[in-house]
Amino acid sequence: MAGNKNGNNKKEGSKKVISKIKHKSRLVLMNDDTFEEQFSLILSPINVFAWGGVAIIVFTSLIIIAIAFTPLREFIPGYADVKTKRIATSTAQRVDSLEQQLNSNIKYLNNLKIILSGGVVENDTITTEPLKNIGDQSITEPSYEDSILRAGVEEEERYNLSFQTGDGQDDGLRNILFFTPLEGVLSSEFNQSIKHYGVDIVAADADAPVKSVLDGTVTLATWTSDEGHVIYVQHKYNLVSVYKHNSVLLKKVGEKVKAGEAIAIVGDSGELSTGPHLHLELWHNGNAINPIDYIVF
Repeated sequence: MAGNKNGNNKKEGSKKVISKIKHKSRLVLMNDDTFEEQFSLILSPINVFAWGGVAIIVFTSLIIIAIAFTPLREFIPGYADVKTKRIATSTAQRVDSLEQQLNSNIKYLNNLKIILSGGVVENDTITTEPLKNIGDQSITEPSYEDSILRAGVEEEERYNLSFQTGDGQDDGLRNILFFTPLEGVLSSEFNQSIKHYGVDIVAADADAPVKSVLDGTVTLATWTSDEGHVIYVQHKYNLVSVYKHNSVLLKKVGEKVKAGEAIAIVGDSGELSTGPHLHLELWHNGNAINPIDYIVF
């Protein structure tokens, strides 16, 4: 009998709780002076909980959207403003570019050392980073390895009567037969006072090949905004020939070339160019020399 009473009491308690939850009440707004009903709303505890939950979810969603898609997020600790993010991204990109440029410069210097020492550079290690104008480079003390190389070259040239070292009046280069790099008309001559360290040649044919003046090795083949497609060729006896404003380069760094061999196609590349032509420079022992004194145009 006691068990039945307890079971009945639990059922009656559950019914009372359910009845209270479903019990409806009326919320009435009345005019205080006339007691006229202005608004009425029937509510129950379960409706209040349901509508309250929906309101909380909507309010929370609006706050999240406002923080995620409006400048309000900048006032929350831990969020960076747009300007800071742009600066950080730009800085990271510049650091990455500088790192790549540094690695390329290191590879170029290593390749140049191999070429000057008579070695051959592998194709997969070639780098063609631009160099500054030879005439604008600062003079530094030679390294120990460079001193040994210079001494070896001087020893080889000591008994070569065709290439005597001197004050520049008789450098022996006039005894060399230079190949004409391009058939055309001289439009601008060598003028060291205005830093025009070469001559300009206008070709009769727009697609004429540019040819190497002597046998040598390509030490630079690149493109710059000022000089366009540029190629440098290292020759014997510390002689370097430079060919600028080409439209196409036909040789890569490390390749051997013969005198008269085509190394580029004449063009009008670079901001300093005023028309299709070849700008030719000759450098001997680090000094610019006038190509007209050695080459027949």
